[in-house]
Amino acid sequence: MSRLTVFNSPLLLGFDHVERMLASISKNSGDGYPPYNIEQIGEDGLRISLAVAGFSEDNLTIEVEDRQLRIHGKQIDEASRMYLHRGIAARQFIRSFVLADGIEISDAELDNGLLHIDLMRPSVERRVQTIEINSEKKKPGRKKTAVDVEVD
Repeated sequence: MSRLTVFNSPLLLGFDHVERMLASISKNSGDGYPPYNIEQIGEDGLRISLAVAGFSEDNLTIEVEDRQLRIHGKQIDEASRMYLHRGIAARQFIRSFVLADGIEISDAELDNGLLHIDLMRPSVERRVQTIEINSEKKKPGRKKTAVDVEVD
């Protein structure tokens, strides 16, 4: 059984990676922790700010793999502490963002419980490419030849 998708049109060639990207986004969008903001900085910049109160730089990891930005946070619960009330959970998280082609991480900073990750989108120059149409007559070295075949 084949499944129908938005990208099944014969006019949309090579967009299967977009479909995989959308599937990845829908899987990762369930958990709301930690909360985050995304803001525009200048014409070509973006900033992701995550609320990571209680996490130190040693508890956070930022990775980019295959156009996916992943922020890992893991707090280590100290066994020597005895809580009378525990309202602040030592919890771990993975927050993922799918990046467009060419987006690069320019900076990451932890400030007052907020992790700021700055992204730069390089400006894309328009390019027009003319493709030469080849025919049998134009191709050097490719000549039609007759082949003798013996028939019994």
